[in-house]
Amino acid sequence: MGLKVIGAGFGRTGTLSLKTALEQLGFSPCHHMSEVAKDVSQINWFLKAANGEKVNWDDVFSGFEAAVDWPAAAYYEELADKYPDAKIILGVRDPEAWYESVRTSIFMFPTSFPRWIRKLVPTANNFIGMIEKTVWENELNGRFEEKENTINVFLERIEAVKAKFPSERLLVHRAADGWDPLCRFLNVPVPEHDYPWVNEGRQIRRVVRILKLLNWLPAAFFLGGLALFLYSA
Repeated sequence: MGLKVIGAGFGRTGTLSLKTALEQLGFSPCHHMSEVAKDVSQINWFLKAANGEKVNWDDVFSGFEAAVDWPAAAYYEELADKYPDAKIILGVRDPEAWYESVRTSIFMFPTSFPRWIRKLVPTANNFIGMIEKTVWENELNGRFEEKENTINVFLERIEAVKAKFPSERLLVHRAADGWDPLCRFLNVPVPEHDYPWVNEGRQIRRVVRILKLLNWLPAAFFLGGLALFLYSA
């Protein structure tokens, strides 16, 4: 079948809202990092891709009609060549707001993920490793905390995508633009309901808080066992 829509924008540019919108327009299912997290095969494929190994994109996107967000967005050029009839959507937002959103959400995820879980669960370790390699090393040059440099990378990506694709194949889209430009671009009717707005950042920050608490779990078990031993001695 092949992809019909490819998202070329970085994560945290309204990608989960765009995924939801595309699925409501009939481009379903839409690939997204949330789909990768649920599928061991997806994790392994994108880990290989991040390490420079060849993968069969037809296998990776089998059953999917669209793909947005990382990790797929990291391969937008390769995917655009692979699926020449696919439309390209470039999600954008204010660079300063984008950086702050990333810094306070997904940037915290790998560092907060408990090491003991990574050691005990190979799939979890591969998932975090894939994110580290794909996003922080390959896409953002391993220098995310250098704010000015990272914002420049963000802006350079936008200009590179604009330069690569003709206007009839590319839509530059902000979540605030809503349905009209998206539906005109995809030649589908405009839904009667509002464009979806999904606060993914809030969800990610909630998960990060839970992960930070889980880091203390082995110590809690140790102290609990020690207390039980001392009490029973």
